[in-house]
Amino acid sequence: MSRSVLRVGITELRRRPGTQREIHTTTSLPDLQVTGAQVPDDADLVVDATLESVEGAAVTVKGSVRVPWTAECRRCLDPVEGVVDVRLDEVFEQHPTEGETYPIEGDEVDLEPIVRDAALLNLPLAALCGPDCAGPAPEAFPARVEGDAAPDGDAEPARDPRWAALDELEFDD
Repeated sequence: MSRSVLRVGITELRRRPGTQREIHTTTSLPDLQVTGAQVPDDADLVVDATLESVEGAAVTVKGSVRVPWTAECRRCLDPVEGVVDVRLDEVFEQHPTEGETYPIEGDEVDLEPIVRDAALLNLPLAALCGPDCAGPAPEAFPARVEGDAAPDGDAEPARDPRWAALDELEFDD
């Protein structure tokens, strides 16, 4: 099994507090998705960070992660894509505090958990293709309050053809 590019040796850093190490790498991480958006499994995540040893045997990580994402517009369901650029400012410790710092594992730190956390926390939950998106076809399927008559006077509004398969469902009583 190959060693992850996000696992970084810190032996030299820990010998002298204040020592820094630059990390510039591109990698991909599978299974990054939230309800409305996902990072394609083969997408390039760009990590630019500076690791610095500090007093108390801790290592800080400051920098950024650029993550491309894809989703469906929450109104019209058209494909949407974008990039989030997330700032990193995290601490690794020998004895981490749950939910606040990350663990130092031997003489290495694993940046994958902070990259995953940063990406997942910044993906859009309900993406829009644009702020003026009116939905699938506003002229054919106007938004109405329940009980309003259709513009042509019919009581039954025009239906979105994408929902037609639901008309064929039959339920047992």
